[in-house]
Amino acid sequence: MPAVTMEKHKDGDFFVDYEDKVFEDVQAEEGQKALVTFHTVAFEGSIGLVNILNAIRLNRKGYETSILLYGPGVTLGIQRGFPTLGDAAFPGHQNFADNLKKFMSEGGKVYACRFALQALYGHGEPSLLDGIIPIAPQDVLDLKLIHVRDNAVIVDTWTV
Repeated sequence: MPAVTMEKHKDGDFFVDYEDKVFEDVQAEEGQKALVTFHTVAFEGSIGLVNILNAIRLNRKGYETSILLYGPGVTLGIQRGFPTLGDAAFPGHQNFADNLKKFMSEGGKVYACRFALQALYGHGEPSLLDGIIPIAPQDVLDLKLIHVRDNAVIVDTWTV
């Protein structure tokens, strides 16, 4: 058997050059917008959290940034917890809520489709995190069209 002679990795080690940025650090020009859409189920994969973090980053780069929760995406914006709402039953349980709250506290807007909220997932507007704006199902398309018209950066997230 070959012997492993490398020193064991330890906390603080790194495997990549995380300081070597290849592309320019793009910042928004005056009035530029961004829209990040979510048609994905909470806790079914990492994309929900990753794109909330992308929305936070877009907002910090100066884009007027909005998040659209529609279809199963509304599950990212509902209150949850165990044994009571707001409690974290496991590490990371409140990641969606914590990061959506951070996004909104930094000026981002979050919209949730009322149809998906009630008809698909059996929740009402009182289930939404504070600050999330409920919208009519017809507004889902219009919100996207407004952002297309305004030449916005659009990040669509669609998972099944």
